[in-house]
Amino acid sequence: THPCRWKYYIMEENRPGEYLPVEENERGTYIFNSKDLCMIEHIPELVEAGVDSFKIEGRMKTALYVAVVARTYRQAVDDYFEDPEKYKKNIPYYQAEIAKCTYRQFTTGFFFGKPTHETQIYDNNTYQKGAVYLGQVKEVTEDGYVVFYQKNKFRVGDTIEIMKKNGENQTVSVLQMLNEDGEETDSCPHPGEKIRMKVDGVVCAGEIMRGIER
Repeated sequence: THPCRWKYYIMEENRPGEYLPVEENERGTYIFNSKDLCMIEHIPELVEAGVDSFKIEGRMKTALYVAVVARTYRQAVDDYFEDPEKYKKNIPYYQAEIAKCTYRQFTTGFFFGKPTHETQIYDNNTYQKGAVYLGQVKEVTEDGYVVFYQKNKFRVGDTIEIMKKNGENQTVSVLQMLNEDGEETDSCPHPGEKIRMKVDGVVCAGEIMRGIER
């Protein structure tokens, strides 16, 4: 028979002799297609279990993803230790922030039992799109220009969001934009281009810019 009709098993390098079946249904095979782990609603359980450090998986993620997830979990943990009721009240905010990342739906994984079929993704539309990563502020000039290397296109007149160093979000409007040659332009369509722009707010070096997907 053809290899496509064979039945397969997976063996992990450090577990020789342990064979895991590759399951298939009428729509095909789903290998390593788990939803993303999210425990933002279960900070109390993690703290009570003795967890004192979280590791964010960000090797294949953007700087925006790492910044949003790390900041949101930091805020959630700090809020919980300050006042558990404050943490509970702010859960919708944490969820909304995490949802601004591009993600593959959420699951709690093995934390509350053996995962079921609901922890896997069975369609082609795996990623939920959130905010667009626009870039990180490199400097702000004396004459008020925000300097950055843009990651995705946006234009003069757009409303964008600044992730402030103090943990807050700031909404500003783009008033003016200059390209690498110092020429005024109405948009920045070339990823990696050094852009200078003016906005109607105070922005600081190191802060991250994002725009809700249009």
